[in-house]
Amino acid sequence: MSRWTARRAAVAALLLIGALTGGALAAVTPLPAIGYLANEPTPDSLPVLRAALRERAWVEGRSIELWPRYAQGKPELYATQADELARLDVAVIVAVGVPAIEAARRATKTIPIVMVSPDDPAAAGLVGDPAAGSNLTGLTTFVPELSARRLELLRQVVPDVARVAVVWNPASGSAAVDLKATQAAAQAQSIEIVPFEVKGDSDVREVFVKIKEQRVQALVVLADALTLARREAIAKAASRNGLPSVFALRDFVDAGGLISYGATWTDVFRQAAGFVDQILRGARPADLPLARASRFELIVNLRTARSIPVSIPLPLLRRADRVIQ
Repeated sequence: MSRWTARRAAVAALLLIGALTGGALAAVTPLPAIGYLANEPTPDSLPVLRAALRERAWVEGRSIELWPRYAQGKPELYATQADELARLDVAVIVAVGVPAIEAARRATKTIPIVMVSPDDPAAAGLVGDPAAGSNLTGLTTFVPELSARRLELLRQVVPDVARVAVVWNPASGSAAVDLKATQAAAQAQSIEIVPFEVKGDSDVREVFVKIKEQRVQALVVLADALTLARREAIAKAASRNGLPSVFALRDFVDAGGLISYGATWTDVFRQAAGFVDQILRGARPADLPLARASRFELIVNLRTARSIPVSIPLPLLRRADRVIQ
């Protein structure tokens, strides 16, 4: 039984005693609070989590409180925000992205943390030590097997593609895993991969000057916190250089990238609500195994296609879950 379940049961018992004895209780039990730690608000994250919790009878203002905190592109804020949520003694913290997850883990060893991570948990160092991870559960959208599918999508747009640039962050363990998977998939499809590193102090424009010198025909960007933070600059540079691009996260396409194929975020946050529900009902994070995203979506940006310019085959458009006009 979680501490919030126990507290509700105790207060219910006191209310019953007060009713039977004619007494009254002045205090009302506080609602269990869910801390939410992420970079920015998006329509398919917290609103979806809120709705999915409501379906499970957790209604904001009635049976739970939701306390969101956003870094807004300043990851240094996560530590302060996570410490604040820990001091407020929330019932659970939902942390989105590795920097937020790491900040939450540093802030508390006891409050359950439900992670939503685009990175590989093992490569990012989020799992592996049972003692350190006892209060962590959740899910990841990292599926390296999708690397082959993303290259296939590029081939549909650029049928004669032979050289593809891959932008990645060498400081990310997940990106290193993804790069190996992409290289293996490229070899199987007779495509040459040309990697380009993006680091914390890298100038995106200078990276694309080097990419242009290599005469590549298309671009793959491996997702991590750094490339995601620079998604607008990367997407614009790809379009300016006439490079068809494919990404793992729809955020890049919303920022001007050409194609994304990755986890369906609405489904991811519905899954996250399931973890929160179980924890509020007394489950221990250590008893809830980590999950992987199982539903994926294809997003195509036709505005970007026209600006490159490149033609998107009609069969690909018909398969797309969303087309940005």
